[in-house]
Amino acid sequence: MRIVEVREKTVSIAAPIANAFIDFSAMTCSVVALVTDVRHDGAPVVGFGFNSNGRYGQGSLLRERFLPRLMVAAPGDLLDPEHDNLDPFRIRKVLMANEKPGGHGERSVAVGTLDMAVWDAVAKIAGQPLWRLLADRYRNGVADEKVWVYAAGGYYHPGKDIAALQDEMRGYLDRGYETVKMKVGGAPLAEDLARIEAVLKVVGEGSHLCVDANGRFDLAGAIAFGQAIAPYGLRWYEEASDPLDYALQAQLSATYPGVMATGENLFSMQDARNLVRHGGMDPARDVLQFDCALSYGLTEYMATLDMLAEHGWSSRRVVPHGGHQMSLNIAAGLHLGGNESYPDVFAPFGGFADAIAVEDGFVGLPDRPGIGFEGKAALHAVMAGLLD
Repeated sequence: MRIVEVREKTVSIAAPIANAFIDFSAMTCSVVALVTDVRHDGAPVVGFGFNSNGRYGQGSLLRERFLPRLMVAAPGDLLDPEHDNLDPFRIRKVLMANEKPGGHGERSVAVGTLDMAVWDAVAKIAGQPLWRLLADRYRNGVADEKVWVYAAGGYYHPGKDIAALQDEMRGYLDRGYETVKMKVGGAPLAEDLARIEAVLKVVGEGSHLCVDANGRFDLAGAIAFGQAIAPYGLRWYEEASDPLDYALQAQLSATYPGVMATGENLFSMQDARNLVRHGGMDPARDVLQFDCALSYGLTEYMATLDMLAEHGWSSRRVVPHGGHQMSLNIAAGLHLGGNESYPDVFAPFGGFADAIAVEDGFVGLPDRPGIGFEGKAALHAVMAGLLD
């Protein structure tokens, strides 16, 4: 058993939208196809992967560092003899050979993209959906039958008024979501509060609305915004300030009475550990949003979950960023608290399989071997295009 080749391509996910910190007018992502010599039904088993939105495509790092290491490795160094399969943990070791510790940022995205493709291939070789394989190997065979999801949107958009924002949120509710998220911090406080109040008229209760500042505020701004929204009783207040400013997060957590959420821009177990050590986050209340596709992949994610358990955090307090099927499989197989969803943006990478509907805020699991990309036609077309 060996990896025959890995193909990669940078694709555009550009959109005329913005959060409080960046716009997405030139956003890209990397897509990879990992071809093995294992054949099912006469065709080679191929694992697919991509990186989540918010970080650009990683073509240069993939071509110059990580793919050459993978392709020159001895086939035996990549295998899991116990399961007669590829070994994602050994592959991770090969990819990270001669990489110094620290500096998690771009390389973690490149490795996370490849790691997704590896796990897709591993589950396909095993003939199992990834969520089932994870539950069988790491959770005594117990998987969640459905996963709580929320619809992420509410971006700033030229010409988008409050009525259009309300229409967007109604559309999510009409599709089965019960909780939505909107962007804040990119407009004056009074304007953002008007936007929030307009959305609350649609969703009904603060517990059905999350707000995300994407790291926009300094300490004074974060506290002021928190004080202004506290009466709404929102589901959570997300990433108020720079993700690495743990002291600021701790000070904000001490003043804001509601649920805090952060972590999507922390790309290693070590950075996640610093957050729970020094960020003032409450394991009985708050939400952590680490994204495996941006943080070295599922192999690192399992180390992060182990670390969280050691610090008194339940995996149910983890709700990954990214809105993709990889995180959905992880949420079901490793007992996370839910998953983000992008119903209308970053197509075709956001959302779930075409045949799986959101019902009462929950989504079911794909029954296809692998991650299930083949069940989302527009996404699979992009991925299969790498093999043409």
